Amino acid sequence: MAEELRWVLIVISVFVIGGLLVHGLWSVRKKDSPEVPASERVEPMQETPSHTPATQPKEPEVTQRDEPQFGELNFDANEPQMDTSVPEIPIEDDLEIVQEPEAQPQSEETAPVEMSDFVIVHIQMPEGLTMQGSKLLPAVNTLGFKYSEEGFFNRHIDPAGQGPVLFRLVNMYNPGTFDIDNMEQFSTAGVSLFMTLPCEGDGLAAFNMLHSAAKKIADEFGAQILDAEREEMSVDRVRQYVEQVRAFSA
Repeated sequence: MAEELRWVLIVISVFVIGGLLVHGLWSVRKKDSPEVPASERVEPMQETPSHTPATQPKEPEVTQRDEPQFGELNFDANEPQMDTSVPEIPIEDDLEIVQEPEAQPQSEETAPVEMSDFVIVHIQMPEGLTMQGSKLLPAVNTLGFKYSEEGFFNRHIDPAGQGPVLFRLVNMYNPGTFDIDNMEQFSTAGVSLFMTLPCEGDGLAAFNMLHSAAKKIADEFGAQILDAEREEMSVDRVRQYVEQVRAFSA
């Protein structure tokens, strides 16, 4: 009996000790569990102030961003001030500069004589026919033309080839010149007479001479006289040429 009672006490003591251990663990966990939310509550409390100061630095950031803007506005304001102060002096200079080019074109307008124009008459052979150089050379020599170093035939004021050039005879086709040393082998479908305006001497007399030479060459080769646009020369077109020459002779 004594041994059975002993084992019973041992078992009871084990249960009591186990219960005490369980109770102790439960109490510890209970104490720890409120501490955890307490810490969690402390963290949001720390976060909230952390958020509040976070909003506070944002305000200085805005102010910092505003400060360079004000600085830029200050520079911009200073720059126009410099600009406005500078033009105050050169405004009169600018006006003077504007007036000077206005005076220059006036001087240019007073010298229209320097302008030039041309009277052009073409002598075109019928299709399929050409002017032979062997026949063209004596014809132009008879009309008072003199061969020039440039390869053209010039008609001077003096038929002997002296004095200013009144008008020229050129090849209608490229290169526009004549090879005086090979006129026997030369041929062309047309020639052109052109006169530069204003002309030396009497412009109307020079044009009449040009028109007369064109008719003689056309008759010699059976060619057609054309105007500058290569249209058939008409009486009205000749009158236009005369008025053009008169405009530069005035």
